[in-house]
Amino acid sequence: MEQVFAPWRIEWVERDDEEDEIEGCVFCELPERDDDRDNLVVARSDHAFVMFNNYPYNPGHAMVVPREHTGDYRDLSEAVLLDHARLKQRTFDALETALSPSGFNAGLNLGEGAGGSIDDHLHTHVVPRWEGDTNFMPVVSDTKVIVEAIDETYDRVREAFAEQEGAEIPDDEKSAVRFRF
Repeated sequence: MEQVFAPWRIEWVERDDEEDEIEGCVFCELPERDDDRDNLVVARSDHAFVMFNNYPYNPGHAMVVPREHTGDYRDLSEAVLLDHARLKQRTFDALETALSPSGFNAGLNLGEGAGGSIDDHLHTHVVPRWEGDTNFMPVVSDTKVIVEAIDETYDRVREAFAEQEGAEIPDDEKSAVRFRF
């Protein structure tokens, strides 16, 4: 039996299913809700946003998502492509500042056969990696250990985004940092 201590997950267990229910696309709906922090949206630009993965591979596992709902990368306009790319650059910088990883895995899962769980709204995964971050747990017991609560990671990375040049910092700590490229 696998047991991993994760007390922050009690909020997920005790949530009101009816209140939390998402109709349609999670990447279209979550950034439209009022509380960015609760919805893990940490940064925004005119055409894209950054949110943390609810089921991360590593601490800081973020996704840079264009606002445009499409699963085909070729459908994105030049403005959306450029905005998405610039926000990815900012994401690498923020994660590097906040978490000091040794490197990153970054990429898109395009199409049903690519293995992603959401294939109709493209998004770029940015996963911080540390030398030696793969240990015996996933190999021997098919269990991944995340060493920091997502709320703590959110705060650290949001602060790193806020320190970047051109960042618009909202008055409240529940709103994402804003960029205009």
